[in-house]
Amino acid sequence: MELRLTADSFLVSNRHANDTNTLTLFQPDRTVKQLTTPQSPSNREELMKTEGGRIVDAARERNLNLRLLGAIAFQLHCPKYSYLTGKLRRALSDVDFAAYGSERKQLDKMMRDFGYADEPMITAIFGSSRMIWDNKSTGMHVDIFFDKLQMNHEINFDGRLELDTPTIPLADMLLEKMQIVHINEKDVVDTIMLLREHQVGGHAPETIDSDYIAKLLSEDWGFYYTVTTNLRNVEQALDKYPELTEADRADVKAKVQLMLQRLDKEPKSLGWRLRAKVGPKTKWYNEVEEVRR
Repeated sequence: MELRLTADSFLVSNRHANDTNTLTLFQPDRTVKQLTTPQSPSNREELMKTEGGRIVDAARERNLNLRLLGAIAFQLHCPKYSYLTGKLRRALSDVDFAAYGSERKQLDKMMRDFGYADEPMITAIFGSSRMIWDNKSTGMHVDIFFDKLQMNHEINFDGRLELDTPTIPLADMLLEKMQIVHINEKDVVDTIMLLREHQVGGHAPETIDSDYIAKLLSEDWGFYYTVTTNLRNVEQALDKYPELTEADRADVKAKVQLMLQRLDKEPKSLGWRLRAKVGPKTKWYNEVEEVRR
């Protein structure tokens, strides 16, 4: 049996031998709702989205800046086109967050109060920049990145987490995917969904801030090269998905071209121009150290 606490209720989950769960929700008005559900991938994904939102809400109640990133962020911030992940066979796995290192102690306590335990070895090695949490009763895995996402390229969260909720800003969501040198299909699918859902433009609500991205990449040729290469890869990949409509393809292609034009237009720094002369014959990205659970 599993007991899950929320701000205004608690949920008791009993797993049965026939691979179903009986969910009993106790609410303040003393009403009780009971629902039996199979443990299918779609049900698990819904639980992951619910858990991600619940953790963000709990952090906000504690005045902590915790924002979703990764696959769950794309699902929650693209409600109109989130169905594309199912049509394009993109599975969800973990719940990922960005946070400020200055708030780590408070987040540590909150996660333990929610029944999560960190992985000691990973905490010992990466604790200042990343912590991985597991909830054995629910099987949920949570990854929290502090201050920056350090992968093939670095995405700095300083001053960014206050700009949007429950996810990191849309521009950072796009960069999170486009910074991957050896990009895979799931990241392409997430990017297609993000671009289909949102406009590309300046700083405005529900708009991917191309001005911010252009300025950031004008200082770093390597990051620019990876992002522009991947944007073109996304555009080329559109034709391989028969599930997309012609309107879907045309819309995403137009937004990719708009972003590429904006990135090209931005004046580049002297360091950018000097590095561009060397090009990709010298490694332009960081190797990613694999973290094994």
